[in-house]
Amino acid sequence: MLVHSVSAIHIRFRISPMLRPVILIALLALSLTLSISAQSDPRPPVVVQPGAPGQPTKILPSTTTAKLPPSSKKDIEFMQGMIMHHAQAVEMVALMESRTDNKELRLFGARISHSQAEEIKFMERWLTARGQPTEMKMSGMSGMQDMPGMDMSKHQMLMPGMLTAKQMAALRNAKDKEFDQLFLKGMIQHHGGALTMVKELFDTAGAGQDAELFSFTTDVDSGQRAEIKIMQTMLGKNP
Repeated sequence: MLVHSVSAIHIRFRISPMLRPVILIALLALSLTLSISAQSDPRPPVVVQPGAPGQPTKILPSTTTAKLPPSSKKDIEFMQGMIMHHAQAVEMVALMESRTDNKELRLFGARISHSQAEEIKFMERWLTARGQPTEMKMSGMSGMQDMPGMDMSKHQMLMPGMLTAKQMAALRNAKDKEFDQLFLKGMIQHHGGALTMVKELFDTAGAGQDAELFSFTTDVDSGQRAEIKIMQTMLGKNP
Protein backbone atom coordinates (compact mmCIF):
# COMPACT_ATOMS: atom_id res chain seq x y z
CA MET A 1 0.00 0.00 0.00
CA LEU A 2 2.82 2.42 0.94
CA VAL A 3 4.90 1.52 -2.11
CA HIS A 4 1.84 2.08 -4.28
CA SER A 5 1.36 5.53 -2.71
CA VAL A 6 4.96 6.47 -3.41
CA SER A 7 4.55 5.35 -7.02
CA ALA A 8 1.44 7.51 -7.34
CA ILE A 9 3.32 10.54 -6.00
CA HIS A 10 6.17 9.86 -8.42
CA ILE A 11 3.77 9.72 -11.35
CA ARG A 12 2.01 12.95 -10.48
CA PHE A 13 4.83 15.09 -9.21
CA ARG A 14 7.89 13.37 -10.65
CA ILE A 15 9.76 13.21 -7.33
CA SER A 16 13.49 13.08 -7.56
CA PRO A 17 14.87 9.54 -7.25
CA MET A 18 17.04 10.77 -4.38
CA LEU A 19 13.95 11.70 -2.32
CA ARG A 20 12.05 8.46 -2.84
CA PRO A 21 13.75 6.52 0.04
CA VAL A 22 13.18 9.45 2.41
CA ILE A 23 9.48 9.65 1.60
CA LEU A 24 9.08 5.89 1.89
CA ILE A 25 10.68 5.90 5.37
CA ALA A 26 8.46 8.81 6.43
CA LEU A 27 5.33 7.01 5.30
CA LEU A 28 6.35 3.84 7.12
CA ALA A 29 6.97 5.82 10.32
CA LEU A 30 3.56 7.50 10.02
CA SER A 31 1.85 4.14 9.55
CA LEU A 32 3.60 2.70 12.63
CA THR A 33 2.64 5.73 14.73
CA LEU A 34 -1.02 5.43 13.77
CA SER A 35 -0.99 1.69 14.58
CA ILE A 36 0.52 2.27 18.05
CA SER A 37 -1.95 5.06 18.78
CA ALA A 38 -4.86 2.79 17.91
CA GLN A 39 -3.60 0.09 20.27
CA SER A 40 -2.92 2.39 23.22
CA ASP A 41 -6.36 3.93 23.60
CA PRO A 42 -6.28 5.68 27.00
CA ARG A 43 -10.02 5.38 27.48
CA PRO A 44 -11.05 2.97 30.32
CA PRO A 45 -13.00 -0.19 29.42
CA VAL A 46 -16.79 0.05 29.43
CA VAL A 47 -18.58 -2.28 31.87
CA VAL A 48 -22.17 -2.93 30.83
CA GLN A 49 -24.82 -4.58 33.03
CA PRO A 50 -27.68 -6.05 30.96
CA GLY A 51 -31.07 -4.96 32.20
CA ALA A 52 -33.99 -7.20 33.11
CA PRO A 53 -36.57 -7.90 30.37
CA GLY A 54 -37.96 -4.55 29.28
CA GLN A 55 -35.34 -2.62 31.25
CA PRO A 56 -32.39 -0.66 29.78
CA THR A 57 -28.77 -1.69 30.27
CA LYS A 58 -26.59 0.20 32.75
CA ILE A 59 -23.07 1.54 32.30
CA LEU A 60 -21.11 0.68 35.45
CA PRO A 61 -17.85 2.26 36.70
CA SER A 62 -14.69 0.86 35.08
CA THR A 63 -13.55 -0.26 38.55
CA THR A 64 -16.50 -2.66 38.84
CA THR A 65 -15.44 -6.26 39.56
CA ALA A 66 -17.44 -9.47 39.37
CA LYS A 67 -18.84 -10.86 42.61
CA LEU A 68 -19.47 -14.52 43.32
CA PRO A 69 -23.11 -15.38 44.08
CA PRO A 70 -23.84 -16.04 47.76
CA SER A 71 -23.57 -19.66 48.89
CA SER A 72 -25.85 -21.30 51.42
CA LYS A 73 -24.53 -23.01 54.55
CA LYS A 74 -25.55 -26.35 53.05
CA ASP A 75 -23.48 -25.65 49.90
CA ILE A 76 -20.37 -25.12 52.05
CA GLU A 77 -21.03 -28.21 54.17
CA PHE A 78 -21.62 -30.31 51.06
CA MET A 79 -18.29 -29.37 49.49
CA GLN A 80 -16.37 -29.82 52.74
CA GLY A 81 -18.02 -33.19 53.35
CA MET A 82 -17.47 -34.38 49.78
CA ILE A 83 -13.75 -33.60 50.06
CA MET A 84 -13.57 -35.95 53.04
CA HIS A 85 -15.73 -38.50 51.20
CA HIS A 86 -13.54 -38.47 48.08
CA ALA A 87 -10.35 -38.69 50.16
CA GLN A 88 -11.42 -42.06 51.56
CA ALA A 89 -12.09 -43.40 48.06
CA VAL A 90 -8.55 -42.39 47.04
CA GLU A 91 -7.24 -44.13 50.18
CA MET A 92 -9.16 -47.31 49.31
CA VAL A 93 -7.66 -47.41 45.81
CA ALA A 94 -4.16 -46.93 47.21
CA LEU A 95 -4.52 -50.27 49.03
CA MET A 96 -4.72 -52.13 45.71
CA GLU A 97 -1.03 -52.04 44.92
CA SER A 98 0.00 -54.66 47.46
CA ARG A 99 -3.25 -56.57 47.77
CA THR A 100 -4.53 -57.57 44.32
CA ASP A 101 -3.20 -58.52 40.88
CA ASN A 102 -6.61 -58.10 39.24
CA LYS A 103 -5.65 -55.90 36.26
CA GLU A 104 -9.21 -54.94 35.39
CA LEU A 105 -9.91 -53.85 38.96
CA ARG A 106 -6.62 -51.99 39.29
CA LEU A 107 -7.26 -50.10 36.06
CA PHE A 108 -10.76 -49.19 37.22
CA GLY A 109 -9.42 -48.14 40.62
CA ALA A 110 -6.84 -45.87 39.00
CA ARG A 111 -9.66 -44.18 37.08
CA ILE A 112 -11.60 -43.59 40.29
CA SER A 113 -8.54 -42.27 42.12
CA HIS A 114 -7.62 -39.83 39.33
CA SER A 115 -11.13 -38.43 38.86
CA GLN A 116 -11.79 -38.02 42.57
CA ALA A 117 -8.38 -36.43 43.23
CA GLU A 118 -9.12 -33.85 40.50
CA GLU A 119 -12.57 -33.23 41.97
CA ILE A 120 -11.00 -32.66 45.40
CA LYS A 121 -8.80 -29.94 43.88
CA PHE A 122 -11.86 -28.31 42.31
CA MET A 123 -13.79 -28.36 45.60
CA GLU A 124 -10.85 -26.89 47.50
CA ARG A 125 -10.55 -24.07 44.94
CA TRP A 126 -14.32 -23.45 45.14
CA LEU A 127 -14.23 -23.14 48.93
CA THR A 128 -11.06 -21.04 49.01
CA ALA A 129 -12.48 -18.60 46.45
CA ARG A 130 -15.39 -18.02 48.84
CA GLY A 131 -13.21 -17.60 51.91
CA GLN A 132 -14.31 -20.92 53.42
CA PRO A 133 -12.15 -23.61 55.09
CA THR A 134 -11.69 -26.85 53.18
CA GLU A 135 -12.22 -28.97 56.30
CA MET A 136 -15.49 -29.37 58.15
CA LYS A 137 -15.93 -29.24 61.89
CA MET A 138 -18.58 -31.57 63.25
CA SER A 139 -19.97 -28.79 65.45
CA GLY A 140 -20.56 -26.74 62.30
CA MET A 141 -22.77 -29.30 60.57
CA SER A 142 -26.46 -28.45 60.23
CA GLY A 143 -28.57 -30.14 62.90
CA MET A 144 -25.56 -31.62 64.75
CA GLN A 145 -24.25 -30.68 68.20
CA ASP A 146 -21.07 -31.66 70.05
CA MET A 147 -21.77 -34.78 72.06
CA PRO A 148 -20.90 -34.57 75.80
CA GLY A 149 -17.76 -36.49 76.72
CA MET A 150 -16.66 -36.97 73.09
CA ASP A 151 -13.16 -35.93 72.04
CA MET A 152 -14.01 -34.28 68.73
CA SER A 153 -10.33 -34.10 67.70
CA LYS A 154 -10.13 -37.92 67.73
CA HIS A 155 -13.62 -38.75 66.52
CA GLN A 156 -13.83 -39.90 62.94
CA MET A 157 -16.70 -38.13 61.21
CA LEU A 158 -18.27 -40.15 58.43
CA MET A 159 -20.30 -38.88 55.50
CA PRO A 160 -23.04 -41.13 54.05
CA GLY A 161 -21.64 -44.32 52.56
CA MET A 162 -18.13 -43.93 53.95
CA LEU A 163 -16.53 -47.11 55.28
CA THR A 164 -16.23 -47.42 59.04
CA ALA A 165 -12.88 -47.98 60.73
CA LYS A 166 -13.78 -51.69 61.04
CA GLN A 167 -14.54 -51.96 57.31
CA MET A 168 -11.30 -50.19 56.37
CA ALA A 169 -9.34 -52.52 58.66
CA ALA A 170 -10.92 -55.56 56.98
CA LEU A 171 -10.00 -54.14 53.56
CA ARG A 172 -6.39 -53.57 54.63
CA ASN A 173 -6.12 -57.14 55.93
CA ALA A 174 -7.61 -58.79 52.83
CA LYS A 175 -5.80 -60.04 49.72
CA ASP A 176 -6.54 -61.32 46.26
CA LYS A 177 -10.19 -62.37 45.68
CA GLU A 178 -11.24 -61.44 49.19
CA PHE A 179 -9.82 -57.95 48.71
CA ASP A 180 -11.47 -57.62 45.30
CA GLN A 181 -14.89 -58.45 46.76
CA LEU A 182 -14.52 -56.19 49.78
CA PHE A 183 -13.27 -53.35 47.61
CA LEU A 184 -16.12 -53.57 45.11
CA LYS A 185 -18.79 -53.90 47.80
CA GLY A 186 -17.22 -51.10 49.80
CA MET A 187 -16.89 -48.76 46.83
CA ILE A 188 -20.49 -49.42 45.73
CA GLN A 189 -21.55 -48.47 49.27
CA HIS A 190 -19.25 -45.44 49.08
CA HIS A 191 -20.64 -44.23 45.74
CA GLY A 192 -24.18 -44.75 46.98
CA GLY A 193 -23.38 -42.40 49.85
CA ALA A 194 -22.26 -39.73 47.40
CA LEU A 195 -25.61 -39.99 45.63
CA THR A 196 -27.34 -39.55 48.98
CA MET A 197 -25.28 -36.42 49.67
CA VAL A 198 -26.24 -34.91 46.31
CA LYS A 199 -29.93 -35.67 46.95
CA GLU A 200 -29.78 -34.11 50.41
CA LEU A 201 -28.18 -30.99 48.93
CA PHE A 202 -30.96 -30.46 46.40
CA ASP A 203 -33.64 -31.35 48.95
CA THR A 204 -32.47 -28.39 51.05
CA ALA A 205 -34.29 -25.14 50.28
CA GLY A 206 -32.00 -22.50 48.77
CA ALA A 207 -29.06 -24.90 48.31
CA GLY A 208 -27.42 -26.00 45.06
CA GLN A 209 -28.19 -22.73 43.25
CA ASP A 210 -24.56 -21.83 42.52
CA ALA A 211 -23.87 -22.54 38.81
CA GLU A 212 -20.46 -24.18 39.39
CA LEU A 213 -21.79 -26.26 42.26
CA PHE A 214 -24.83 -27.36 40.25
CA SER A 215 -22.67 -28.45 37.31
CA PHE A 216 -20.26 -30.29 39.61
CA THR A 217 -22.95 -32.14 41.54
CA THR A 218 -24.80 -33.26 38.42
CA ASP A 219 -21.50 -34.64 37.07
CA VAL A 220 -20.87 -36.43 40.37
CA ASP A 221 -24.35 -37.93 40.32
CA SER A 222 -24.14 -39.25 36.75
CA GLY A 223 -20.53 -40.40 37.12
CA GLN A 224 -21.10 -42.31 40.36
CA ARG A 225 -24.21 -44.01 38.99
CA ALA A 226 -22.28 -45.20 35.92
CA GLU A 227 -19.42 -46.51 38.06
CA ILE A 228 -21.81 -48.36 40.38
CA LYS A 229 -23.16 -50.28 37.39
CA ILE A 230 -19.62 -51.16 36.28
CA MET A 231 -18.72 -52.40 39.77
CA GLN A 232 -21.89 -54.45 40.05
CA THR A 233 -20.95 -56.17 36.78
CA MET A 234 -17.38 -56.75 38.01
CA LEU A 235 -18.69 -58.13 41.29
CA GLY A 236 -20.85 -60.57 39.37
CA LYS A 237 -17.72 -61.80 37.54
CA ASN A 238 -15.86 -62.31 40.84
CA PRO A 239 -18.41 -63.90 43.22
